[in-house]
Amino acid sequence: MESCKLTAHELLEKIKNGEIASEQIFSDLSKRIEGVDSKVKAYVRTSDSQPLVHNSNFRGIPVSIKDNICTEGCNTECCSKILVGFNPPYSATVINKIIESGNSFMGLKCNMDEFAFGSSTENSCFGPTHNPWNLECVPGGSSGGSAAAVAADEAIWALGSDTGGSIRQPASFCGVVGLKPTYGRVSRFGLIAFASSLDQIGPLTKDVRDSALLMNIISGYDPNDSTSINTPVPDYTKDLINDAKGIKVGIPREYFVEGLDPEVKLIIEEAVNKLKTLGAQFKEVSLPHTEYAVPVYYILATAEASSNLARFDGVQYGLRAKTQNLIDMYKKTRQLGFGDEAKRRIILGTFALSHGYYDAYYLRALKVRTLIKQDFDNVFKDFDCIITPTSPTSAFKIGEKVDDPLKMYLSDIYTISVNLAGIPAISIPCGFTKKGLPVGLQILSKHFNEGMLFRLAYAYEQNTEWHKMKPKL
Repeated sequence: MESCKLTAHELLEKIKNGEIASEQIFSDLSKRIEGVDSKVKAYVRTSDSQPLVHNSNFRGIPVSIKDNICTEGCNTECCSKILVGFNPPYSATVINKIIESGNSFMGLKCNMDEFAFGSSTENSCFGPTHNPWNLECVPGGSSGGSAAAVAADEAIWALGSDTGGSIRQPASFCGVVGLKPTYGRVSRFGLIAFASSLDQIGPLTKDVRDSALLMNIISGYDPNDSTSINTPVPDYTKDLINDAKGIKVGIPREYFVEGLDPEVKLIIEEAVNKLKTLGAQFKEVSLPHTEYAVPVYYILATAEASSNLARFDGVQYGLRAKTQNLIDMYKKTRQLGFGDEAKRRIILGTFALSHGYYDAYYLRALKVRTLIKQDFDNVFKDFDCIITPTSPTSAFKIGEKVDDPLKMYLSDIYTISVNLAGIPAISIPCGFTKKGLPVGLQILSKHFNEGMLFRLAYAYEQNTEWHKMKPKL
């Protein structure tokens, strides 16, 4: 079997036993990308791109990187015209950790929604990525390129960022494993910000063991990140136990209501029944403020985006429009550089922060965010995990929701609350629709309890075959 079709832990074992050289992995990945990426379009390509970049001491597995994570010597553009050609003078902390571990990163960055604004990877200045399971469908977003690359065997494993579900939702759509860590567990230094209080870097992998391995590499305190938490990082591979006995799991009634696709609901119920046979204990719980999650998120996230994107003005880096005066240069640069969704979110966020509306919108949203977090805190007093669908539907057709922003925003209805509360969550494959599209099961736990996520996810995975399924490209 070609090395690109194997998991990272399988390849590490082969490297250790002298059965394969690291250079062979790069070669196989290069051939795979050349063979299928013209269909999938998981990677951002530029005329001067180098196929792969790695350090001279490389002895491990290449990691594919989302286009909003800074990499010195390799363009980082957030798939936005306003940053085309930007070459960071430094690398993100997660990149340095990957290199220090003996692994490396792909020189071709993964496609994404511009500045992570989207749920479908259609808002990219380089064009949309296609779902490997059905090329007419979206891969999810905003980390759609990373998820599609892993699903299509164009990547062994990858990094994405998750602000409101941007790792987990594309993981669900593409049939891979996606983890959003606890806020503060993984350094955000070098991640180009969307919403600073919500963003979190995390892994997209072919199975749960790979997710644990990559979390071992990228987790930990970073003094360069003021939101990084100085708490010990366990060896997550020790939580990979094929046993769910005694794990108390809550099923929130608010997540199984109108809007959930009946086919997705049935698949989730079958996954729950499987976990019951493995010894997990289930009980219905309530997260009463769930209905406010979407409006709260789109007030806070757009407000923070408005603030963060104010730096892109044509002065310091990226696109600069040629005009007669400074004010016109600001206006023209942003007019030409930002796409429609970026402009929409900047306008919404600026409005929410404006005089006379700050208290009515932004401040009130902050208060409701606290209530949403308290809902989770109350449930986790008695339960180890919460289980929900990752997305209310399977992957939708490219172009289906582009003209209806509200309908697109509701794609993240089951993932947004996790970011508002700052807790960890993982999406794992749990079945397929009749049309052959993957469905994801989302598992949530309390702060810094990623180990419990890995335990329950691994127990389910080891007793099913969903993670072994491959799209026919």
